[in-house]
Order: sequence, then structure tokens, then C-alpha cells
Amino acid sequence: MPLLPDAESFKRLVDGTDTSAAATLSRLALAPPGAAWGSIMALRNAAYDHGWLAVTQAGVPVVCVGNLTLGGTGKTPLVAWVVRRLTGHGCQPAIVSRGYGAASGGRSDEAAELAILLPGVRHVADRDRIAAATAAAAAGADIVVLDDGFQHRRLARDLDLVAIDATDPFGCGHVFPRGLLRERLAGVARADAVILTRAGSVSPERRAEIHDRLAAACGGRMPSVWAEASHAPVAVRDQAGTRHAIDWLAGRRIAAFAGIGNPSAFRRTLASLGADVVAFRPYADHHPYAPADLTDLASWARAHDAALVTTLKDLVKLPAGFAGETVIVALEIAMVVEAGEAELGDLLDRVAKAPRTAPRDGANGR
Repeated sequence: MPLLPDAESFKRLVDGTDTSAAATLSRLALAPPGAAWGSIMALRNAAYDHGWLAVTQAGVPVVCVGNLTLGGTGKTPLVAWVVRRLTGHGCQPAIVSRGYGAASGGRSDEAAELAILLPGVRHVADRDRIAAATAAAAAGADIVVLDDGFQHRRLARDLDLVAIDATDPFGCGHVFPRGLLRERLAGVARADAVILTRAGSVSPERRAEIHDRLAAACGGRMPSVWAEASHAPVAVRDQAGTRHAIDWLAGRRIAAFAGIGNPSAFRRTLASLGADVVAFRPYADHHPYAPADLTDLASWARAHDAALVTTLKDLVKLPAGFAGETVIVALEIAMVVEAGEAELGDLLDRVAKAPRTAPRDGANGR
């Protein structure tokens, strides 16, 4: 069964939508640990900022792509955009990640997705991001793209890019577990650029409001580059790897499901493409599909006489042929930078041309 109803309940709890007495008491109980964690993260960041905690250089430039909140901010399409930009300049980038959710000896769902989007690009996953980055450099990478590493301060980086989801930008205004923030909003001041993802889903006035609130949170020390991007559906992929035109979805009966951080955004996208979404199931982010899930999904689609549609991140975890005669495809998404592309590109260009250094320990990281 889908796991997301618990996550949805938690979101309603922390954003105040749930006004029951139990929810109110829960918010009061979660406030102290949330405040404590926010303070711990602030102290930790200050220690790095002042050089009291050491960082390690990878020996090649490092571009970090991260965020401030738990859940989906559309970071994977941003990683793909960054890698393609660097590759276009003749670089040989490698992606480094923690490998969250990967089975022993296997790849994480994001790594499997990026392997499809970026064939031939090395991806090194390790809980020790320093070991992963130095291994990537030793294997021939001349630049590292650190996926989901904004709070991982031990690895020095040359550029910090932070993705903020326009549809849910502030993590309910509180640090986890009281909210969905990984650290206080003031942390955005460490970044070199903010990329407002899914910007087309909100009004220009809302985008300006988000910018102003972030600027206020970081005491006016807003990153020099502000970019706005949308996630554009570009194709439909089946399990055999065949790409179909996006109009494959128009007017088609579909039963959609997604185990991502922001499933509602996926559902809105499908509706905007003219698909007839007759049923929808949200799962928890990184949901591991058990045999019972697969059997249930197949019978669910047949009951609705519908094709199964999911995200590329989910499709890579599903065994071929599990749905029998039912068609199953994934929506392929690409990031389109609509504002600030030149400034964001300039940052990446400068890092791509930076001199290489030998790996070393030090205390001068970001």
C-alpha cells in the first residue's frame, strides 16, 4: 500500500493545515527539538565559516547542487543541466552522491535516473563524499558535481547552487522535525546562486515574495545570482528505453503513481499535458516497491482500464514485465532556465576554467 498518507499527514501537521487539538499539541512538542536542531546546524556552520572545522579539497573543482528542505525540489533535473553545461565546455565531470536508498551493492534511484539522462557520465556513490570525490578525480574526472551536498561541509566546494521549490519554498518555516527545513533559511547566504525551481507554477508576484523573504532571512546577504527555472516534460519513456513524443499522453486514460518528494507537482504536470488521470497514488519518497506493491499496481491499472504512468526515478526500480499487458511509461523531465541563465552559466564557466590543485586538508572551505 502507498506509504505517503503518513507523510501527507506530517505535512498537514507541520504546516498548520491540521487544526485538531492533537495536531496543535504535537506542534508544541516538536518545536523544542526543531529549534535545538536549527541551533546545532547554525553552530556547525559557524565553525566551518570561521575555519574551526577543517575541510578537504578534492583536487578538482567541486560544484555542489543542494537545497534547504526535505523532499523534492526538482534537484535531479538541475544536476543534469549542470553536467550538460560542463560537458559542453569540454569538461569530464563526475557526479558524487551519498547514494541514499540504494540497496547493498546497487545504485540509488537518482543515480539510475541520471544514468539514463546522462549516459557515459561517471557516478560515484559513497556515504563518505570525500572518498567518493577523490576516487572520481583519480578515475579521470576533471570536475565533480556534488549531488545533495549543501549541508555536507567537510568537502570543499568551488560553487554552491541551491534549489528552492517555488511551490513549497520555506519548509513550513521551521527546522525538522517541527518543519521541513534541514537548516535555518539564513543558510541560503552561503550559496553562490539560488535556482527557483518550478517557477512557472507561481505568479511573478509570488516569485518576488520568495526572493524578498529569503533575502530578509539571510540579513541581506543574498547570493549574487538568482535564477528561475521550470521543469518541462520532454518525452515519455517505456521500460525498453524507447522515447515517445510527449503528446502520447494527450487524452489517454492513465493511472499515475510516484514515490518522490513532491508528488502533487507530478500530478499537476500530467493534467497540464491533457492526460485523463483517472487514478493517482502517491508513495513516500524513495519508496522501495515490494512484490505486493507491484501486484497491487498491476491490478489497480487493469481495474481502471488505464496505462500506468510514473516518474523516471520510479521506473528504474520496477522489474520489466511486472504489469503484464498493461502499458507502463515514465515522464522524462528537463530543466529550462527562464531567468538568470547567463549569470548562472558564467559561474559554471569560471569554475570549469579554475586551476586544479592537489588533494589536501585545510580549513578554508565554504
